[in-house]
Amino acid sequence: MDHQTVIDVVAEALRDAPGIRGLFLSGSYGTGMADAYSDIDFILVAEDGPTDAVAALWREAIERTGKIILWWDRTTRPALINAITADWTRTDVVILKPGQMGGQSRDAVTPLFDHDGIHGSLAERSGDPRSSPARLRYQIEEFIRILGLLHLAMGRKEYINGVLGVFHLRNHLVELLIEETAAPHRGGVLHLNRLLTEQQKALVMSLPVPAPERAAIIAAHLDFARAYLPRARRLAAERGVEWPERFEAITWAMLAETLSIERPYTPE
Repeated sequence: MDHQTVIDVVAEALRDAPGIRGLFLSGSYGTGMADAYSDIDFILVAEDGPTDAVAALWREAIERTGKIILWWDRTTRPALINAITADWTRTDVVILKPGQMGGQSRDAVTPLFDHDGIHGSLAERSGDPRSSPARLRYQIEEFIRILGLLHLAMGRKEYINGVLGVFHLRNHLVELLIEETAAPHRGGVLHLNRLLTEQQKALVMSLPVPAPERAAIIAAHLDFARAYLPRARRLAAERGVEWPERFEAITWAMLAETLSIERPYTPE
């Protein structure tokens, strides 16, 4: 079943269901940025919120679109249900009460039916996609913290964990690059191609995925530190975020003492 048919079938199944006040597309379909690989994100507005009865109505609607092979019913979040049907169509729904729609905006959701005119009451546009200063500071400190754990992994010869550490550093670098572009409607984790510039993508792809070997892991940590920290310093300065100078300096001093490695860049 193609995605538009899935959307139509689900909307028709719930349009006149008792207690259901609205159904909206969110995510890529809500912003008009979906492609053939997108999942279908819904927001279901129910008078009583994500009750068992509403969850059962949702399951009945999804079953009309195909045989369910995966069903996560309010498992990862209290109001979220994830499903995959036999043709691998992925649907997610967040179930909200009418008064909980205030965090949405008209440019990010598309109404399928809206019995109470909720869509017209929403803010016209989404807020600033950039992280708050506190969140940006946390992200920077977390990068430095993971970098500092290198001495632990190498001291214990935990080379598998050393590779995982590089994976976390890579994720933080990607987060930083997205912060630089401040792209609206970020979407899910599989949309990096439209969130990063060609230069940013080239940077990430140039960095190593190390083998679980001591020298390779240490070199990769330094490569990611060289890529991340100067850019993070510049962004922090632009955003008025205080740099954690003492934390970084002590971390490098500890790495120099334990692993004989030095800071791979000179702070401006």
